[in-house]
Amino acid sequence: MRLNQLPIEIQNGKISIEVDVQEENGAICVVYSGGKAKVTLLPGHGETKVITHQGKVKRVKFDEGEET
Repeated sequence: MRLNQLPIEIQNGKISIEVDVQEENGAICVVYSGGKAKVTLLPGHGETKVITHQGKVKRVKFDEGEET
């Protein structure tokens, strides 16, 4: 699975998320839904789609490609 759980803190209606970006090489995407936060590394070439249903994240689709 490409999505990794992140620890979060909710205080006074604000969400605090810590992401160690030194480990990541490139763009990242943080998804928050249903009281959980997850992070994933975005592909160098391709699309990443966040699919929602009734206000909740249902899945994240990755469509990667490579130029020839």
